[in-house]
Amino acid sequence: MTVQPIRLFGDPVLRTRAAEVTDFDKELRNLVKDLWDTMEAQGGAGLAAPQLGVSLRVFTYHCDGFAGHLVNPTFDVVGDEEQDGPEGCLSIPGMSWDCRRYRHVVARGWNMHGEPVEVEGTDLLARCIQHETDHLDGVLFVDRLDEQTRKQALREIRSAEWFDGNVPVIKENPHPLFGGR
Repeated sequence: MTVQPIRLFGDPVLRTRAAEVTDFDKELRNLVKDLWDTMEAQGGAGLAAPQLGVSLRVFTYHCDGFAGHLVNPTFDVVGDEEQDGPEGCLSIPGMSWDCRRYRHVVARGWNMHGEPVEVEGTDLLARCIQHETDHLDGVLFVDRLDEQTRKQALREIRSAEWFDGNVPVIKENPHPLFGGR
């Protein structure tokens, strides 16, 4: 198992748009395995590469009976129906707030071997796809909360035991893709 440390709210890598994957090689396959192992160990529905400090457009997901990964994902909204529901994030541990998302999306991307993949999701899977794609764009779900809820969320985050206001600079990371491209 290759469980990696998860970057927490305040780490600049979480606010940076991740780079497109151009090499579908062994390093990418190792990254996908690290994402999967870490997501499963932490009980997450999804995990994006920036959450491991790797600024590449890759995420894994495991929810609503669906599991897999997407490289360089995009998604289209199907219909205009939205859903409000609780949302959390492994980079904001132990906290969740109701967040509005589209109810139905179709995501397209590639797998770790460079083969095209399409995933259609409704409800939780749609929420997961949108949440993880946001991570790849440097957007956190708290950014999508209504103004009052966002202010409350930020107060709670600032008072969380794990948040000290200072983001450490990690000089070493065991993953070869650390720092992105």
